[in-house]
Amino acid sequence: MSTPKAIIHVISHTHWDREWYMPYEAHHAKLIQTMDGLLEIMDQDPEFRSFYLDGQTIVLEDYLQVYPEKREKLIELVQAGKLSAGPWYILQDEFLTSSEANIRNMQIGHRDAKVYGPVSKLGYFPDSFGNMGQAAQILQQAGISTAVFGRGVKATGFNNSVADAMDLESPFSELHWESPDGSRVLGILFANWYNNGMEIPEEPAAARKFWDNAIANASKYASTPHLLLMNGCDHQPAQANLSTALRTARELYPDYAFIHSNYDDYVAAVQSALPETLSTINGELRGQRTDGWYSLVNTASSRVYIKQLNQENQTMLEKIAEPLAAFAHVNGRPYPHGLLNYAWKTLMQNHPHDSICGCSVDEVYHEMKTRFEKSKGVAAAVIADSLAHLSAQIDTASFASISSDSAPFVVYSTSGYAQSGVVTVELELGRRYFKPNESPENNSKYVLEHTTAAGYLVNYLGEKLACTSMDLGVRFGYDLPDDKFRQPYFARVIAVTFETGALPAMGYSSFAWIPAAQSAAMVQPSSLVAEENTMENAYLHVTVTDDGSLTIKDKRTGETFDGLGVYENVGDIGNEYIFKQPVGDTAITTRGLAAQVTLVEDTAYRATYEITHTFDIPEQADELLKQEIATMVNFLDRKAQRSVKRVPITIVTRVSLGRSEEGVRVHAAFHNPAKDQRLRVLFPSGVTTAKHYADSIFEVAERATIPTVEWVNPSNCQHQSAFVDVHENGRGLTIANKGLNEYEVLRDGSGTIAVTILRSTGELGDWGVFLTPDAQCLGLNHAEWMILPHGGGDSRFTAYQQAYGFQVPMQVSQTGIHEGSLPAQQSLLEWSAAGSGLALSSVKINEDRGDLIARWYNLSGEPAELTVSSQSHGRLYESTVLEDANVPGAGDLGTDGSAAVPVQGYKIISIGMSAS
Repeated sequence: MSTPKAIIHVISHTHWDREWYMPYEAHHAKLIQTMDGLLEIMDQDPEFRSFYLDGQTIVLEDYLQVYPEKREKLIELVQAGKLSAGPWYILQDEFLTSSEANIRNMQIGHRDAKVYGPVSKLGYFPDSFGNMGQAAQILQQAGISTAVFGRGVKATGFNNSVADAMDLESPFSELHWESPDGSRVLGILFANWYNNGMEIPEEPAAARKFWDNAIANASKYASTPHLLLMNGCDHQPAQANLSTALRTARELYPDYAFIHSNYDDYVAAVQSALPETLSTINGELRGQRTDGWYSLVNTASSRVYIKQLNQENQTMLEKIAEPLAAFAHVNGRPYPHGLLNYAWKTLMQNHPHDSICGCSVDEVYHEMKTRFEKSKGVAAAVIADSLAHLSAQIDTASFASISSDSAPFVVYSTSGYAQSGVVTVELELGRRYFKPNESPENNSKYVLEHTTAAGYLVNYLGEKLACTSMDLGVRFGYDLPDDKFRQPYFARVIAVTFETGALPAMGYSSFAWIPAAQSAAMVQPSSLVAEENTMENAYLHVTVTDDGSLTIKDKRTGETFDGLGVYENVGDIGNEYIFKQPVGDTAITTRGLAAQVTLVEDTAYRATYEITHTFDIPEQADELLKQEIATMVNFLDRKAQRSVKRVPITIVTRVSLGRSEEGVRVHAAFHNPAKDQRLRVLFPSGVTTAKHYADSIFEVAERATIPTVEWVNPSNCQHQSAFVDVHENGRGLTIANKGLNEYEVLRDGSGTIAVTILRSTGELGDWGVFLTPDAQCLGLNHAEWMILPHGGGDSRFTAYQQAYGFQVPMQVSQTGIHEGSLPAQQSLLEWSAAGSGLALSSVKINEDRGDLIARWYNLSGEPAELTVSSQSHGRLYESTVLEDANVPGAGDLGTDGSAAVPVQGYKIISIGMSAS
């Protein structure tokens, strides 16, 4: 047989959005039908070789919820290569989930897939709304050498149709995709989308028309004779007559080879036939060489409350629950692998792109909020148990020498960085347990009579600390002992607020409240209120101006930043995917608007001003928008404007400066009365450089402030994780956040960082009419951020560490007076870096071996040296993101519990620690 003109690989699949334009259970019922039909086809048609289950093991998990008896059948098909398993647990949005969430997704996907058979080793990103720059490094560490993706490189139009353009980033659908550290994988773009082989006709006339078009389009971008035809689409059932349709194709086109293929065979064939030179794409794939309308970045601001819940949940699991459970395990407590796995899975069920991106129907978010609460509830239980176990091991006996009634407690800092902060702890005094037949009222009265709310605070050295306390009265509580029935009690509760002083990185320090007839006198530090509407500490001088904006002088550099914190409101006639400002719309801002400023906290450790803005904004878009939505007028063609009727919005902003902090903390609360709008807060930096930096997945990505010439969208919003930064020599500004994932650096030369805190839209968008009234986000909303001036250069890395720390609240655990094996203050994992660019990502226990695993990444392109030591471990070794026993070919890093490890620029490094 002569060599075919092309080998056409038809891969059957379905792209399974777990929830989207219908709520989860509606999609779930459809999944059951789809899987039932697929299994029937495979039973009846021996020519139907394989089906790709969208790269996510949760499809199998969801099917077995209904048909657990079919597990063995699924295992049989996976082991035979007819069904795929993994490599992910779910198909996540990469930018709106944390670095560690992306890794847990890969780890759990691999672990679950192994139960069925071989793990699909394909980096599958079919519909991610942009791709992370460190993907190649993550994939390579996981033993994956090829990635398939649908967005981010070539220009795409409505419904992902490929647009003709000059000077594309790659002339082929095949390319090299390289991470900042130099890791490289083969990238394959769905140049004709993942439905280019959908519903192949078997009737000859229709088949000829189909194949003429499909072959021409696939040939247009392929660099090899191997053409990819994806037989399926969103929620698409398997094509029952595919074998017949392929026989028709073979008869019509004898010069071509038609294969019902699979990804392993297709990728192997492509790799064997690649041309010597392919384009290399570096870092993030975000569709920057497009007109800018369909990058879908504005999903980062759709339903901001969902992003805030996600940030809180991720932080609880990866930055608090896992490290505390790990240290409790090192000190004798079993590690709760099962609970944490359940919590992570429950959280990740909120991470598919249509879910976490906020671009689904309202019912989806009702269930998502429940999942967040379930996952957070498990995380909170793990945290509480771990804290209690650790605190019971800490030696607090020294507090007895001050008073036998001392109430010791421990403050834990698990951000990974040495820091001081202001915390509030609620302490129980004089617990009195009671039985059901006793009078609760008498017990409550007894507690009140035998305790006092007066007293003072000391640290583990016995030094008195400045604090404020509040008597919260007698409160009911209970214990749930391991060996007996629940134990109810009453106790007096006081709330104590104070500054911790420097806590060791990934460590703790002990304190105690000393009850006394009256509070002990001590020398109080001076107030942080310098003058009217002004706060000052050793680092910053902060003035609240008449319009409520801030003027901040960085006392370390002498640089001053003016006009920080102005609010901006504009109209939005787009949808959950895409922001679109009405033509001619003018922004409404608080610049120059008189604000009410009130000093609400003036203590030795913190000063806080409350700023109140009230201004009028349009109530909604005009009536034309409803008509345009109902008749599916493309958002680009909409003529709607904002309504004439206006409603007042009141924003209450609290601005706080701690004595030892190098940034200003801000919390805003407002009751949103309006629809079809966007609300941002503006931070003019005065930095004029053409590039800026955003925290992303295992990197701080460098991005251009001015988009490419192809970009026509007036908006140039981008994704961020923990912070965004602009800097030049001697001057820099970092804005940290909690769950505010959209920002824009304005192109007006001011270096202004604009952070979105609310976007209100009324429709899903995309392919139909799906109204989403809850996406207007009416009612109470809030937002938190931190302003961190710095001096540019390497000083930015200190600001980045503080931004990471801002997201991680300190944990407090009351304990008793007792001796213990742990000292009163300690770092549970000691590490340092020569070079300032290392960031600690996670600390946990590996499920397979029980080893401690800690992961860092280098934010800088410069090499660094990581020094790490653990008193509880002897052998240290380099692992991978899958936490394999060892990097192949690498020896031990150290056998005495410590190691000095070189870390090349932008590298992700995981270090395992075992007893021997």
